[in-house]
Amino acid sequence: MSFKLYNTPQGIYLSLLELKDAEALLQLRLNNRTAHQEFEPLRDEDYYTLESQHHLINQRRLETQVDRAYMFGIFLLSGELIGQITISNVVRGVGQYADIGYWIDHTRQGKGYASTAVHLVLEYAFRSLGLHRVQAAILPHNNASRRVLEKNGFQAEGLARRYIKINGEWQDHRTYAILAEDFLTRAETASE
Repeated sequence: MSFKLYNTPQGIYLSLLELKDAEALLQLRLNNRTAHQEFEPLRDEDYYTLESQHHLINQRRLETQVDRAYMFGIFLLSGELIGQITISNVVRGVGQYADIGYWIDHTRQGKGYASTAVHLVLEYAFRSLGLHRVQAAILPHNNASRRVLEKNGFQAEGLARRYIKINGEWQDHRTYAILAEDFLTRAETASE
Protein backbone atom coordinates (compact mmCIF):
# COMPACT_ATOMS: atom_id res chain seq x y z
CA MET A 1 0.00 0.00 0.00
CA SER A 2 1.46 3.34 -1.02
CA PHE A 3 -0.16 6.75 -0.72
CA LYS A 4 0.69 10.22 0.49
CA LEU A 5 -1.10 12.66 2.81
CA TYR A 6 -0.24 16.27 1.91
CA ASN A 7 -0.29 19.62 3.61
CA THR A 8 1.18 21.75 0.83
CA PRO A 9 0.93 25.12 2.65
CA GLN A 10 3.03 23.70 5.51
CA GLY A 11 5.37 22.06 3.02
CA ILE A 12 5.13 18.45 4.16
CA TYR A 13 3.56 15.14 3.31
CA LEU A 14 3.25 11.79 5.07
CA SER A 15 3.94 8.50 3.36
CA LEU A 16 4.06 4.98 4.72
CA LEU A 17 7.73 4.14 5.11
CA GLU A 18 9.09 1.68 2.57
CA LEU A 19 12.36 -0.25 2.36
CA LYS A 20 13.75 2.41 0.01
CA ASP A 21 13.47 4.86 2.97
CA ALA A 22 15.59 2.75 5.33
CA GLU A 23 18.86 4.52 4.64
CA ALA A 24 17.35 7.98 5.15
CA LEU A 25 15.60 6.75 8.31
CA LEU A 26 18.87 5.36 9.68
CA GLN A 27 20.69 8.63 8.99
CA LEU A 28 17.90 10.59 10.68
CA ARG A 29 18.05 8.32 13.73
CA LEU A 30 21.83 8.67 13.93
CA ASN A 31 21.62 12.47 13.58
CA ASN A 32 19.06 12.66 16.40
CA ARG A 33 20.38 9.96 18.70
CA THR A 34 21.86 12.34 21.27
CA ALA A 35 19.27 15.12 20.92
CA HIS A 36 16.32 12.76 21.46
CA GLN A 37 17.86 10.40 24.03
CA GLU A 38 16.02 11.86 27.02
CA PHE A 39 12.70 11.06 25.30
CA GLU A 40 13.56 7.63 23.87
CA PRO A 41 14.09 4.09 25.15
CA LEU A 42 17.70 2.96 25.34
CA ARG A 43 18.52 1.07 22.17
CA ASP A 44 21.11 -1.61 21.45
CA GLU A 45 23.86 -0.60 19.05
CA ASP A 46 22.49 -2.88 16.36
CA TYR A 47 19.31 -0.75 16.27
CA TYR A 48 21.41 1.88 14.51
CA THR A 49 22.14 -0.30 11.49
CA LEU A 50 20.61 -0.45 8.04
CA GLU A 51 19.62 -4.06 8.65
CA SER A 52 17.70 -3.11 11.78
CA GLN A 53 15.88 -0.28 10.00
CA HIS A 54 14.96 -2.68 7.16
CA HIS A 55 13.60 -5.10 9.76
CA LEU A 56 11.60 -2.34 11.50
CA ILE A 57 10.05 -1.14 8.24
CA ASN A 58 9.23 -4.72 7.18
CA GLN A 59 7.64 -5.41 10.57
CA ARG A 60 5.50 -2.28 10.40
CA ARG A 61 4.47 -3.04 6.81
CA LEU A 62 3.26 -6.48 7.94
CA GLU A 63 1.37 -4.80 10.80
CA THR A 64 -0.21 -2.40 8.29
CA GLN A 65 -1.44 -5.34 6.20
CA VAL A 66 -3.32 -6.69 9.22
CA ASP A 67 -4.52 -3.26 10.44
CA ARG A 68 -2.33 -3.18 13.59
CA ALA A 69 0.02 -0.24 12.90
CA TYR A 70 0.87 2.41 10.31
CA MET A 71 4.37 3.94 10.27
CA PHE A 72 4.60 7.12 8.23
CA GLY A 73 7.62 9.15 7.31
CA ILE A 74 7.27 12.91 7.58
CA PHE A 75 8.73 14.37 4.39
CA LEU A 76 9.36 17.87 3.11
CA LEU A 77 7.81 18.43 -0.31
CA SER A 78 11.35 18.04 -1.71
CA GLY A 79 11.24 14.39 -0.57
CA GLU A 80 13.61 14.83 2.40
CA LEU A 81 12.69 12.64 5.37
CA ILE A 82 12.51 14.81 8.53
CA GLY A 83 10.62 12.64 11.01
CA GLN A 84 8.29 9.78 11.73
CA ILE A 85 4.73 9.42 12.99
CA THR A 86 3.16 6.09 13.83
CA ILE A 87 -0.34 4.87 14.55
CA SER A 88 0.19 1.72 16.60
CA ASN A 89 -1.58 -0.76 18.84
CA VAL A 90 -4.77 -0.52 16.76
CA VAL A 91 -7.67 -2.08 18.63
CA ARG A 92 -10.85 -2.97 16.76
CA GLY A 93 -14.11 -4.47 18.01
CA VAL A 94 -15.72 -2.45 20.78
CA GLY A 95 -12.57 -0.34 21.33
CA GLN A 96 -11.76 1.25 17.94
CA TYR A 97 -8.70 3.12 19.22
CA ALA A 98 -4.96 3.42 18.67
CA ASP A 99 -1.84 5.13 20.01
CA ILE A 100 0.25 7.69 18.18
CA GLY A 101 3.88 8.57 18.57
CA TYR A 102 5.98 11.02 16.59
CA TRP A 103 9.35 12.72 16.37
CA ILE A 104 10.95 15.37 14.19
CA ASP A 105 14.59 15.97 13.36
CA HIS A 106 15.90 18.25 16.12
CA THR A 107 17.09 20.81 13.54
CA ARG A 108 13.52 21.07 12.15
CA GLN A 109 11.63 21.49 15.42
CA GLY A 110 9.58 24.59 16.14
CA LYS A 111 8.40 25.02 12.55
CA GLY A 112 4.96 23.42 12.93
CA TYR A 113 5.86 20.19 11.13
CA ALA A 114 4.93 17.91 14.05
CA SER A 115 1.59 19.67 14.61
CA THR A 116 0.77 19.38 10.92
CA ALA A 117 1.82 15.71 10.80
CA VAL A 118 -0.38 14.91 13.80
CA HIS A 119 -3.33 16.65 12.13
CA LEU A 120 -2.78 14.69 8.90
CA VAL A 121 -2.53 11.38 10.74
CA LEU A 122 -5.69 12.15 12.74
CA GLU A 123 -7.55 12.84 9.47
CA TYR A 124 -6.44 9.41 8.29
CA ALA A 125 -7.18 7.68 11.61
CA PHE A 126 -10.70 9.04 11.93
CA ARG A 127 -11.83 9.37 8.31
CA SER A 128 -10.08 6.41 6.64
CA LEU A 129 -9.49 3.93 9.45
CA GLY A 130 -12.75 4.76 11.23
CA LEU A 131 -11.18 4.91 14.68
CA HIS A 132 -13.15 6.32 17.60
CA ARG A 133 -10.19 7.43 19.75
CA VAL A 134 -6.51 8.22 19.35
CA GLN A 135 -4.30 8.46 22.40
CA ALA A 136 -0.75 9.53 23.23
CA ALA A 137 1.52 9.38 26.26
CA ILE A 138 4.33 11.89 26.78
CA LEU A 139 6.87 12.68 29.45
CA PRO A 140 5.51 15.40 31.75
CA HIS A 141 8.43 17.74 30.96
CA ASN A 142 8.08 17.35 27.17
CA ASN A 143 6.46 20.74 26.63
CA ALA A 144 6.96 20.77 22.85
CA SER A 145 5.07 17.50 22.47
CA ARG A 146 2.36 18.70 24.85
CA ARG A 147 1.84 21.80 22.66
CA VAL A 148 1.59 19.62 19.53
CA LEU A 149 -1.14 17.52 21.13
CA GLU A 150 -3.05 20.48 22.55
CA LYS A 151 -2.96 22.33 19.19
CA ASN A 152 -4.65 19.29 17.69
CA GLY A 153 -7.41 19.12 20.31
CA PHE A 154 -6.09 16.33 22.52
CA GLN A 155 -7.25 16.50 26.12
CA ALA A 156 -5.12 15.56 29.09
CA GLU A 157 -6.54 12.54 30.88
CA GLY A 158 -4.13 11.81 33.66
CA LEU A 159 -0.77 10.52 34.77
CA ALA A 160 0.35 6.97 34.05
CA ARG A 161 2.88 6.16 36.77
CA ARG A 162 6.17 4.59 35.68
CA TYR A 163 4.51 3.82 32.34
CA ILE A 164 7.35 3.39 29.84
CA LYS A 165 11.06 2.77 30.28
CA ILE A 166 12.67 5.86 28.76
CA ASN A 167 16.40 6.53 28.72
CA GLY A 168 16.90 3.50 30.97
CA GLU A 169 14.37 4.45 33.68
CA TRP A 170 10.68 3.73 34.20
CA GLN A 171 9.10 7.15 33.85
CA ASP A 172 5.70 8.68 34.43
CA HIS A 173 3.80 9.80 31.34
CA ARG A 174 0.94 12.23 30.87
CA THR A 175 -1.83 10.62 28.86
CA TYR A 176 -3.81 12.51 26.23
CA ALA A 177 -6.61 11.52 23.88
CA ILE A 178 -8.89 12.87 21.21
CA LEU A 179 -12.17 11.37 20.06
CA ALA A 180 -13.40 11.24 16.48
CA GLU A 181 -16.30 13.58 17.24
CA ASP A 182 -13.96 16.12 18.85
CA PHE A 183 -11.67 16.10 15.84
CA LEU A 184 -14.42 16.19 13.22
CA THR A 185 -16.23 19.03 15.01
CA ARG A 186 -12.98 21.02 15.16
CA ALA A 187 -12.38 20.33 11.45
CA GLU A 188 -15.88 21.49 10.51
CA THR A 189 -15.56 24.64 12.64
CA ALA A 190 -12.16 25.46 11.10
CA SER A 191 -13.55 25.15 7.55
CA GLU A 192 -16.45 27.57 8.17
